[in-house]
Amino acid sequence: MGLQPLEFSDCYLDSPWFRERVRAHEAELEKTNKFIKELLKDGKNLIAATKNLSAAQRKFAHSLRDFKFEFIGDAETDDERYIDASLHEFSNFLKNLEEQREILALSVTETLIKPLERFRKEQLGAVKEEKKKFDKETEKNYSLLEKHLNLSAKKKELQLQEADNQVEQNRKHFYELSLEYVCKLQEIQERKKFECVEPVLSFFQGLFTFYHQGYELAKDFNHYKMALQINIQNTRNRFEGTRSEVEELMNKIRRNPQEHKRANHFTMEGYLYVQEKRPAPFGSSWVKHYCMYRKETKKFTMIPFEHRSGGKVGDEELFVLTYCTKRNIDTIDRRFCFDLEASDRPGVPVTMQAFSEEDRKLWMEALDGKEALFINLNRANAKREGSAQLDKIGFTVIKKCISAVETRGINDQGLYRVVGVSSKVQRLLSLLMDAKTCNEVDLENSVDWEVKTITSAMKQYLRSLPEPLMTYELHGEFIVPAKSGSPESRVNAVHFLVHKLPEKNKEMLEILVKHLANVSKHAKKNLMTVANLGVVFGPTLMRPQEETVAAIMDLKFQNIVVEILIENHEKIFKTLPDATFPEPISMSVSPPNAPPRQSRRQGQRIKRPLAVYNFCLELDDADSHSSPREDTPTGSMDSLSSQSPTPAFSSSPPGLLDGNHLIMDSGDLAGWTTNLPGQSRPSMVSWMNTPSANPAATNTAPSTFFFPNPATGSDRAVESIAHRKARAVYPCEAEHSSELSFQIGAIFEDVGDVEDFWCTEAT
Repeated sequence: MGLQPLEFSDCYLDSPWFRERVRAHEAELEKTNKFIKELLKDGKNLIAATKNLSAAQRKFAHSLRDFKFEFIGDAETDDERYIDASLHEFSNFLKNLEEQREILALSVTETLIKPLERFRKEQLGAVKEEKKKFDKETEKNYSLLEKHLNLSAKKKELQLQEADNQVEQNRKHFYELSLEYVCKLQEIQERKKFECVEPVLSFFQGLFTFYHQGYELAKDFNHYKMALQINIQNTRNRFEGTRSEVEELMNKIRRNPQEHKRANHFTMEGYLYVQEKRPAPFGSSWVKHYCMYRKETKKFTMIPFEHRSGGKVGDEELFVLTYCTKRNIDTIDRRFCFDLEASDRPGVPVTMQAFSEEDRKLWMEALDGKEALFINLNRANAKREGSAQLDKIGFTVIKKCISAVETRGINDQGLYRVVGVSSKVQRLLSLLMDAKTCNEVDLENSVDWEVKTITSAMKQYLRSLPEPLMTYELHGEFIVPAKSGSPESRVNAVHFLVHKLPEKNKEMLEILVKHLANVSKHAKKNLMTVANLGVVFGPTLMRPQEETVAAIMDLKFQNIVVEILIENHEKIFKTLPDATFPEPISMSVSPPNAPPRQSRRQGQRIKRPLAVYNFCLELDDADSHSSPREDTPTGSMDSLSSQSPTPAFSSSPPGLLDGNHLIMDSGDLAGWTTNLPGQSRPSMVSWMNTPSANPAATNTAPSTFFFPNPATGSDRAVESIAHRKARAVYPCEAEHSSELSFQIGAIFEDVGDVEDFWCTEAT
């Protein structure tokens, strides 16, 4: 049974049964509202899914359209051309289909979503507003009626009559509102049937229209599909017919490859391994090349190629062959080897290795090779490798190379990292190191020599020196500061050691480092930062005397030394160091005359180190005798580094910076940390022990601390001054209840002793 009708006459009676029928109508409308709300949600999800499907279909269509089959040979059959074009046709079919799907998505929005949203908002929403008014007026009417009935009969007649009129007016207004609400309820109950169903009908009409369009597209596509199936079958039949012949030819070549060798203008060609010599510590390497030789012209061509690295082809190298000699196993620790010598590199043979003895015989026959003379080529090569010297020619070689690099290739990407062809590098180096031809080589204007060949020749010259530029003797001393100490102490140590080098070594090093600093200034274009240059030149300038695991582990420290040289070349080469070697700064510093540290007795409690934030205080003292200085912005990272020769994050103990800025600490410096939780920049924090285990020590007389002044080299007394104010430049957040927290700008009164600033350890 359906809902009972709401009679208008019942509005005046307002009986319990009338109210029950009203609530039944209201519940039905609420149910309808929820249904429409859920339907709208599903409809929007359907639209979103349709759009996602359409996007995926379009992407699939684009993939089909953008791909093209490549064919073998110089022509295609008609069937193959039709097959090639089929992917584009498939793409067009999907494109047309998705255009219809987009129309469907738009029609769902216009025909289903918007009408239902409008009905829910304008009709059901209006009923909700009417219900609120009806409930409110009901409450008002019956409250006023109860109040009226509670009036005393002893009231004046005028007052009672006035109250009767007011109740009557309110009752009329309530009846009018009740009539309108009942009318609205029944109207919406009848309207919802067609207002909800008509949009759904329109949706299905659009859906079937889309399917009909797909059917029409399928009918149009059917003729093309039948023709394409014929093309595919024809192509498959041809493939089956030719495959047997291809396999037969393959078997013939497998049985006798030399008989079916493809005719070309090369006498011999194939893969050979070519020996490439490296700097002394790294020995030599064997690189696979594809080699081709023409006997008529005696031209030998080599192309480096490595299958395992993605098949990358290197630069082609061509030379005219002078002679070929077979290498015996007593002169080299490899089989199947032979030497070639080029006309432009007399006395510099190239050692090659074939794949087998039979392969070597074929090459030797093609190259008119001869048996080897019993010459210790390794010894001769070693003698040649050590021929580079720090003499006039050596300086000329380096200066010519540097001038050419800075003129032609200072902005080349990967400068000094990209290596040149080994044979070209050797040829250039032999010309430069020959006194007769050195001055004739024009590196700045000649296009015969690539920049990478010039840079490789310069590095090869430095590696060929009898000992590295920074000498074997000082190798270990240069490594030590790179492993420890503060940045400033490292620079001072390298500064001191550079001036211990022999004069020619130092002069050559200065020329080279000045050039590398110039290269690093163009790092935005050539990508050769100071760190990258350190990686390239560390092993070259500081190669170890003996190849050991320990020496290999020190490579990274060699790079650091070279980085220090590049970054501080002006100071290192233009100024003289201190007379004595700068000792590395101790990680534990005590004030002068401090009592010796006693060993902890057995069972004694270890004192927890106190976290003391090494912040900078601005002393608010008008009587300061130091010259005024511009204020540093609060919280600026430059407040230390710009006002003190001591680096802001140095591991050396901080002292007095100037009259207005004081970094204060106390006790024994146990270490430095560079990162603090919650901070994005390096924090200045040191972990210190309290000066004394006695709590009474916090009230002792002010202490005086002495630290070396980096600017003057002399000791300078830092005395704590009483009755001063100090303002915190950096914030501090305590990590323990016994420590002090403060914000930027915090004011400290009566700054008399270091210990007034720091919380003491809770015992």
